[in-house]
Formats: sequence, C-alpha cells, structure tokens
Amino acid sequence: MFEVLEIIALIASIALPLWNIPLILRIIKRKSSKDISLSWAFGVWTCFILMFPVAMQSEELIWKTFSTINIICFTGVVLCVFLYRKK
Repeated sequence: MFEVLEIIALIASIALPLWNIPLILRIIKRKSSKDISLSWAFGVWTCFILMFPVAMQSEELIWKTFSTINIICFTGVVLCVFLYRKK
C-alpha cells in the first residue's frame, strides 16, 4: 500500500509534465516558437527518449508515470516548436 509521501510523489509525477501544456498553448496562440531554441527542445526531448527504456524497466510506479507523461507532453512541445518554426 502507498504511503502518504508516495501518493504525493505520484501526484507530482503527473502534475509536473502538465506544465508543458501552457507552453504549447502559448506557442499556438502566438503562432510562433521563435523564442524557443530548436536545439534546446530537441536536446531535452532526446534525453527523455534515452531515459525512457530504463524508466519502463524500473519497478517504481512514480518514475514510470513521470517518464510516460513527460514523453507525451514534451513531444507536444517539440512538435509545436518545430511546426511553428517552419511557418
């Protein structure tokens, strides 16, 4: 059974990657991603992708949850940065 700290950590592992959503919405609203470096976005995304297999092999639910949601949300950021950079 989960302890209180584990429940708090699980909630944080879900909430933290969701902070990417306002960034995505800001890019869409402004129709520009010029203030975000392509190398930064792809660098961070690449690191998340490289860490993902180890997270999935872990028995830690919090690490698996964070990694999965982070990959999904940050992929959205990378797509928005790339798509709005081309315009």
